[in-house]
Amino acid sequence: MNNRQLGAKGEQIACDYLVKNGYEIIERNKHFSKFCEIDIIAKYKKKLVFVEVKTRSTNNFGTPFEAISKTKYQNIKTGALSYIKNYGKCEFQIDVVGITLFPNIQIEHLKNV
Repeated sequence: MNNRQLGAKGEQIACDYLVKNGYEIIERNKHFSKFCEIDIIAKYKKKLVFVEVKTRSTNNFGTPFEAISKTKYQNIKTGALSYIKNYGKCEFQIDVVGITLFPNIQIEHLKNV
């Protein structure tokens, strides 16, 4: 499985998880610039949620959350603010979902990072 396939599989697992937990998926893989893509934009109750998904085959070389740099977070924040500007004033938050596939699928959800 290459990195693109791994990422797509993780994003689908994350979407299924979010839907099961009451989120409505609005968009996936929304590009704002060369440096900014938001994996999932969802709605939970009355709040927009911008979700970054990080997927790893195993934790042998680090956890999914360790892959989120300060720069990556700033790019997500910039994209979220741009989306809000066009969407209209509303409450929002940025979440991160970490997926590890082997030996068993593990899903960790950090809310409002």
